[in-house]
Amino acid sequence: MRHSFQFKVNFTGGIVSPGYLYGLLQCLQDAGLKEVRFGLRQQLLIDASAKEYDKVITALDKAQVIYEMNKDEYPNISSSYPAAEIFIKETWLSEGVYKDVFDLFEYKPKLKINITDSNQTFTPFFTGNINWIASSHNHFWWLYIRFPKTNKLYQWKQLVYTNDIAKLSAAIEQAILNGQALYYNNNDADGDRLYVAIMQDANFIVKSIEEKLVLPSFKLPYYEGYNHYGNKAWLGIYRRDELFDISFLKDICRICLETKSGELYTTPWKSIIIKGIEDKHRNLWGFILGKYRINVRHASNELNWQVEDGNNDGLSIKQQVIRQFDKEDVRTFGLCFAVKTQPNSGVFGSVLIKRQQSSTKDKTKTVYKFDILYTADFNPNSKEYILFRRDVEKEHLATYLIALCKNFYEQEDSSQLLPGSTYTTVANEEQEKEITKIFYQCRHCLSVYDEALGEPENAIAAGILFSELSPTYCCPLCEAPKEDFIKTAIQQPALQTI
Repeated sequence: MRHSFQFKVNFTGGIVSPGYLYGLLQCLQDAGLKEVRFGLRQQLLIDASAKEYDKVITALDKAQVIYEMNKDEYPNISSSYPAAEIFIKETWLSEGVYKDVFDLFEYKPKLKINITDSNQTFTPFFTGNINWIASSHNHFWWLYIRFPKTNKLYQWKQLVYTNDIAKLSAAIEQAILNGQALYYNNNDADGDRLYVAIMQDANFIVKSIEEKLVLPSFKLPYYEGYNHYGNKAWLGIYRRDELFDISFLKDICRICLETKSGELYTTPWKSIIIKGIEDKHRNLWGFILGKYRINVRHASNELNWQVEDGNNDGLSIKQQVIRQFDKEDVRTFGLCFAVKTQPNSGVFGSVLIKRQQSSTKDKTKTVYKFDILYTADFNPNSKEYILFRRDVEKEHLATYLIALCKNFYEQEDSSQLLPGSTYTTVANEEQEKEITKIFYQCRHCLSVYDEALGEPENAIAAGILFSELSPTYCCPLCEAPKEDFIKTAIQQPALQTI
């Protein structure tokens, strides 16, 4: 963390009024702050030093905002609302419906809630604990529960009507909070038990599930720059260091108020979006971008990253890898990367760079290493990660990630691994068919040889069987001989990608 204190202000669904934001920013500027940032759950994050603490408290109270300091007891409701109209088309889930849903929440959720359209790949589907996904039936929703501190998903047995979203969310939250021994940090949490407890005496409008949930193949849209849709335009702004100058944001609010753009949108990629820009006002936006020297045409391989909120170590890793990506002109379309440096944080990605947690008390002597993992079929909405490389030093991360990117495209071309995903959960013995994948793992350092990926960095092409490797093959990490590799089967039950 850069500062001693971090204040969080929620913007429900990623929506914020320019007038409200302007007033808040003015108070923060009066307190001496110069920059703010946005979080993964579309909230505003305010960093403050010990010297700034009292002034920031006074500023937030003056602005009459609800905030939290150094905690996240009330996570923001995350949504795909910012993508409506510009990235999502041909859907019944209009902006008005989103707002109706948000207005139904008369309580402050303590569990993470995601509200998303199924016809988009801009907002993560399953990063919440209570995940609502619009179905093909007007005003009916899929519901997936991801039990707190686990990656276990449970599919609700019926579709739920729009007007019952908040009420059912509250009932589920209360049951989970009251039964933490059953549902928190428990990969054996019983979803059916939760379902029966909630629904046995409930009066919700539901609809039978007649088809499986089919999600689109992940392709992150280019979410910055000046772009047209219909007879208007939208502007997306991303900052490489995640920091937004307060004066810049105030000027954005002024233009929105002058041009009657009633809303700003924060995104899960820590960026902002302004919609509904008329061509006659484009010169105003061009002037503001020029005034603050704002670049809005970053490379796609820089935009498709998620780093923990306020984490400079994660940003450093991202920037180091991106420099190498740019140098070697690496294509990453269809992938997204996540950096995880803390044990209990949640990030979204098809490729995960995970820092190993050291038990050394003297952190000045700690030298961190990293594991590189990827999801089944490189689908970022899956939480079933497969180990690619273990014990990688920071300076070697880019080399292995470039090899993994190349393997992704080789697999995509040969076997079309991303035709779309259907999610289901185990409901009976007939469905309890586990997906099994075979690897060969070094018994010393646990490095993995994946026949589907090969080792391009060692001139071993994808598809080369382990048995076809030269007898002189050795572990690329610890140089153990081929005979020290063990055949390993990794099974992936429950959440299945079909």
